[in-house]
Amino acid sequence: MTRIDRRLLFTTGAAAALMSAAGVTMGDEPRRGGVLRLALPRDGSLGRVARGAGFETLTEIAPDGVLRGELADSWRGSADARVWHIGLRGDAWFHDGTRLVADAVAESLAVHADRLGLVRAGAEGPRSLVLELDRGNPDLPIMLADAGFAIDRNGTGTGCYRIVEHRGGRYLRADRVAGHHREDRAGWVDRIEALVIPDAAVRAEALRDGHVDVAALPLPDGLHGRGGFRFHPSARNMALAASTAVGVPPVIGTRGALDDGRIAERWWLI
Repeated sequence: MTRIDRRLLFTTGAAAALMSAAGVTMGDEPRRGGVLRLALPRDGSLGRVARGAGFETLTEIAPDGVLRGELADSWRGSADARVWHIGLRGDAWFHDGTRLVADAVAESLAVHADRLGLVRAGAEGPRSLVLELDRGNPDLPIMLADAGFAIDRNGTGTGCYRIVEHRGGRYLRADRVAGHHREDRAGWVDRIEALVIPDAAVRAEALRDGHVDVAALPLPDGLHGRGGFRFHPSARNMALAASTAVGVPPVIGTRGALDDGRIAERWWLI
């Protein structure tokens, strides 16, 4: 397994065991409040965090690897997997105050018709979506969990956080949406701020000096010999470093180092 592969798989049970052996407790009860501050490289991470915070997909591959509904509450394919009927939850709203309805979802997915093999996307009712494909695809529900197919209405999403400021490629601020449909399961901090710092040494310095809570780092240089940090998955093969003031879920997404881009909604401050 290459180094890159190990970094993408940094949240297996082995990672939890490593952190437990180091005296770190994972899975503390989530707490509300505070500002989670991230230092990121210039590699597209800012966009992934923004997408994960502000937008949702119809389905989600949860950190435990199980496919679950996010904006969809049901899906059913025809015998040949060419026609799919998808039911939408009734308590989701876009950040502009518009209720999520099937017409808006169909319009959002139609932009990706070529990638999805869509022949038609339409509404059978306010909460009932039908997708017709050019050929059968039993993996469509899994595909719809990809962040690239997040439901987007004129640049507005339905995520736990509303994007307040996004300076292209440099800075992100997102504030928690009160009364969100996942309020009891996600979106613990009041605000997330992410800053792009190209130099890894400067990111480490920002974490060390308390200017950020989490930093994407390839090595623990600048942090060795100092307490108060967690390394993911370990100090020898790391992707992220975090202050021990950051609460970490017991299982973290394995497809990308920033908890599959969902770090804003899943992590919290102790």
